[in-house]
Amino acid sequence: MKTLRILIPLMVCIALLALGPLSLAADAPKKEAPKETAKADESSWKTMKLDSKRQKIDAVAGEALEKLFKSNAKAKSLYEKSYGYAVFDNLKFAFFLSGGGGKGVAEAIKTKKKTYMEMGSAGAGLSFGGQKCQIVFLFQDEKTFNNFVENGWQASGTASATAGEAGAGAGTTFVNGMAYYQLGEKGLMASADISGSKYWKDAELN
Repeated sequence: MKTLRILIPLMVCIALLALGPLSLAADAPKKEAPKETAKADESSWKTMKLDSKRQKIDAVAGEALEKLFKSNAKAKSLYEKSYGYAVFDNLKFAFFLSGGGGKGVAEAIKTKKKTYMEMGSAGAGLSFGGQKCQIVFLFQDEKTFNNFVENGWQASGTASATAGEAGAGAGTTFVNGMAYYQLGEKGLMASADISGSKYWKDAELN
């Protein structure tokens, strides 16, 4: 009897010790199975239909112009004298391709004819390659506008402007038929430097 009294509690303890880890394992939260790769968002740039891409570019261009006019009253005045304009963007994530790459649109103001374009780096010295920004061009006449759109344009190494009262690029006047502005996330940049950048027609969207 004494032996049984000793053995029974001992066997119970052994059983509890054996079941303990199993019980804890059962109570432990199960690891979730790896989630399936998320499907590409229907609104993502790669999966958008062409019309949707154009609409997005148009919307971004409109926002950029509105931001510019609020930041610089003289820009609005110069816009009203312009034959056309172009807006390029790498500020929005969808358009940020690599380096200084981005998308844009050029429009003749009176005819409303639009041409969708791209911008990129012409060399390692692209000043806005590491920045998120928007570039707004204003064109004084039809010839300058058409040359930009049809033949593309590459900014020289000295293509820079200061957004001040005396700066040519402040949009107070046209220089060689063009004026341009650089907008950052906080609005009009104190200085604009688009040297080393190039612009050309978008083969996909036209």
